[in-house]
Amino acid sequence: MLSADDWGAVWLTLKLASTVTVLLLLLGTPVAWWLARTRSRARSVVGAIVALPLVLPPSVLGFYLLVAMGPNGPLGQLTQWLGLGLLPFTFPGLVIGSLLYSMPFVVQPLQNAFEAIGPRPLEVAATLRASPLDTFFSVVLPLARPGFITAATLGFAHTVGEFGVVMMIGGNIPQQTRVVSVQIYGHVEAIEYAQAHWLSGGMLVISFIALLLLYRFNPPRRTL
Repeated sequence: MLSADDWGAVWLTLKLASTVTVLLLLLGTPVAWWLARTRSRARSVVGAIVALPLVLPPSVLGFYLLVAMGPNGPLGQLTQWLGLGLLPFTFPGLVIGSLLYSMPFVVQPLQNAFEAIGPRPLEVAATLRASPLDTFFSVVLPLARPGFITAATLGFAHTVGEFGVVMMIGGNIPQQTRVVSVQIYGHVEAIEYAQAHWLSGGMLVISFIALLLLYRFNPPRRTL
């Protein structure tokens, strides 16, 4: 029912989604914390940049990333100077594109969670002479746990379902850049609907289970 290429696409998709989710939590947490706490005028600009993938067509984002990572682009020239080669049509290139495309799905839930904490717990921690780092890890992270669960779930699920960005940056190279969404597209083009049904159904089940677990074990808070 599923060929070796299908299983390879599934494995590559899970690998990509896991890598991107971990990196997004590491990179998105300080960004979300800054957006939640700052009073800088740059807050609206940074927030708009983070949210841009929500409204920008994936093909547009993929195109400009492809240009930037190409041989004449700034990122491409940097990676060549570092001896890393070019990033388009490679797994690291997919990771970078997915990081940017899924960024708002991680940053915004974290920002909302940080803003919901309010200033009172931080003030109490300060009166106990806790350092900012201790306050963040001992107070903020436990209180923001639902936000982290939501961010990780949405970031992982959104990366799994990407198509336009990964198609533009990664193309369709088996075992290297061909993720499940691209594999499904290939089956449909070849009129191989049975294989497309199996992969699409699997994606549907995985997405539904992820959201079901999110709403079951991390329900939204209700205010009275």
